[in-house]
Amino acid sequence: MAGKDGCSGGRDGASAGRAFGRKGAASMDVHGDLVEQTHFVQGFVRLCADGWQQGWHERNGGNLSYLMTQPESAFVRSRVCETSRDWVALEARVPALAGACLLVTGAGCYMRNIPEAPAANIGIVEIGEGGGAYRVIWGLASGAHPTSELPSHLMNHAVRERATGGASRVLYHAHPRSVVAMTFVVPLTARAFSRALWKAMTECAMVFPSGVGVVPWMVPGGEAIARETSRLMEVYDAVVWAHHGLFAAGESFDATFGLMHTIEKAADIYCRARCMNGGADDFLNAISDEGLRQIGQAYGVCLNEEFLEA
Repeated sequence: MAGKDGCSGGRDGASAGRAFGRKGAASMDVHGDLVEQTHFVQGFVRLCADGWQQGWHERNGGNLSYLMTQPESAFVRSRVCETSRDWVALEARVPALAGACLLVTGAGCYMRNIPEAPAANIGIVEIGEGGGAYRVIWGLASGAHPTSELPSHLMNHAVRERATGGASRVLYHAHPRSVVAMTFVVPLTARAFSRALWKAMTECAMVFPSGVGVVPWMVPGGEAIARETSRLMEVYDAVVWAHHGLFAAGESFDATFGLMHTIEKAADIYCRARCMNGGADDFLNAISDEGLRQIGQAYGVCLNEEFLEA
């Protein structure tokens, strides 16, 4: 953490401004408006808009978070500390994220409104010492709060950061229709879902060779689903929430959106194929397990052998 009030400034903040703002941004007045022009806020907003265009975010459905780098955090703290709110206790402590800053969507906010009014619908939260509390330091105007799925995001950022050696930065939850539809007809196991998706479209074995995890239906927004998801995120980049949606992690906004998009496209193909096959999944033509292994060998990826037939 950067000091008693959580602020840090001076030359670190100035250099961060030059690094993260758009061309000419460093010469602007030191206000929260400058935060909106950083590349990470713009990338965040674009992903929200892209998800809305895909139809994955009915009403206020879905949420997104980005674990900021230390220079990005220093840049923001140096400019908006006077707007910080009171500390709020977290339902579950996340010591691994103590002192970190995260850009998050707001509770009850609509993805379709984020591009038009970022500061009203998204915000930056700082995690306190010990990882037991947070406070808003930018955005979420008019007293808005972070997403109700904040516990899931924090726990899973800690897990994915550890699992990837600090590379993972983005967590994205959406409600893609075909993934949700699959949870009605496919056994709710990682093996069943991963095999169905891998065999639906050749590229899947390259994009998520570990497969996908699956959480049976649970009430969203609480510690229980957060812990179950984080357990699976030790292994998988993506976790299906039965009858609800998909939770995906990645190193960048592009990679995370691409993972979500690939899984949903494969799910759509699988659902269409079942409809064309009278509802059955015993397809006339399918990628064999040996074929999946050949994909892994050709592209240098290690498929999860537990999900392949001997």
